[in-house]
Amino acid sequence: MLASPSLRRRLLVGSGTTLALAALLTGCTPGDAPEEETEATTSTAEGNEATGDTITIGFSGPAADHGWLGAINSAALAEAEKFPDIDLKVAEGTNDANLQISQVETFINDKVDAIVLLPTDGAALTDVAIRAMEAGIPVVNVDREFSSPFAARVTVLGDNYGMGVSAGTYICEQLEGNDDAVVAEIAGIDSLPLTQDRSRGFADALDDCGLEVSNRVAADFTVQGGEAATSQLLSAAPQIDAIWNHDDDQGIGVLAAIDAAGRDEFFMIGGAGSANAMRSIEADDTVLKATVIYPSTQAADGIRLARLLVQGKALSDLVEVEVPNRIVLNAPVVTGENVEQYLPTAFES
Repeated sequence: MLASPSLRRRLLVGSGTTLALAALLTGCTPGDAPEEETEATTSTAEGNEATGDTITIGFSGPAADHGWLGAINSAALAEAEKFPDIDLKVAEGTNDANLQISQVETFINDKVDAIVLLPTDGAALTDVAIRAMEAGIPVVNVDREFSSPFAARVTVLGDNYGMGVSAGTYICEQLEGNDDAVVAEIAGIDSLPLTQDRSRGFADALDDCGLEVSNRVAADFTVQGGEAATSQLLSAAPQIDAIWNHDDDQGIGVLAAIDAAGRDEFFMIGGAGSANAMRSIEADDTVLKATVIYPSTQAADGIRLARLLVQGKALSDLVEVEVPNRIVLNAPVVTGENVEQYLPTAFES
């Protein structure tokens, strides 16, 4: 059966853009003379960095009410400033889905060349993102995923499930041989899919080494919430061997509650990768011994990918001649042994 006209239009945004990219990639990099037999696979790092035709990118991100979210926005702006061929149009950061929809509609009406969007609610922004794609504007979806594959040309994600796996694996390694260890978890907002994914990955990794979560509380990604939830946890659990706290911003409150309770019989691993958490790991002066990275570079990566898409370039280290459809960033563990590698790009809480 033939696809509906609407479906065909959506597919053409992806496949048409794909064909255009492939055709452009067979040409020359900016400033070079055309060559009859240039191979599409000769996309290079130098070619990607070379200044091309100026493009306009619309960026809409979240309200900067959290250290990681603020870093997402500032990193995107800083990345755009590196390229003289990017004209970045920045919408005001918001947690209001309706306002963000209107921002994307403005980008569509202004006929920008690409849109980089970290939606306040992926499902709520899906329809307007599809409209942008149908208008021939490639959308780069960051962090919070749309509910339709037709809403974005590229999706850039952190690995929430992988964060849980990394945290659980680290704890398993530290508690090897202690089959009766008490493991606690301080989650973020339980209603969010990202929190659910992190907890699922954590439980799966612990199960692999014969451990389980003995005590669990949820906070709200704030300092105050972290302190309150941790006080509750410590009161309920007189003995703990290890804690995973999902978020380093709320971790400031978590550590305050631990200090107030005078507890130090356990070690803790954090999440997201804030600079203050890494400095504490480096100093080795608290129970915090590690943290799991959730990259705050995602929107900056989105800016670079949007530029490559519009200018008909590709990732130079891949044989594939097109920008990938989906990129999931790694969730490495930062410890005292490797903290110097990650601290320069960490965000401030």
